[in-house]
Amino acid sequence: MSDDRLGQRPIYEIRVMGRLDEKWADWFGGMDIATGSSQGSPITVLTGPVVDQAALRGLLAKIWDLNLTVTSVLLVGE
Repeated sequence: MSDDRLGQRPIYEIRVMGRLDEKWADWFGGMDIATGSSQGSPITVLTGPVVDQAALRGLLAKIWDLNLTVTSVLLVGE
């Protein structure tokens, strides 16, 4: 790993069916939460840095616990 990447975390965008408001941000590690709709169905987009794959799995487990359907997980930046 080069020195310029030290301390940087990958940025993920996780889309789920359903609507979550900003009060869930702390529970999801401070990720940004935006809501919208797709084909008439509510969609929530969580975006933010994730420390590592274990932390990503933890976020997905929280989504599972809320019984939300994941529609996509994208690595959008590093």
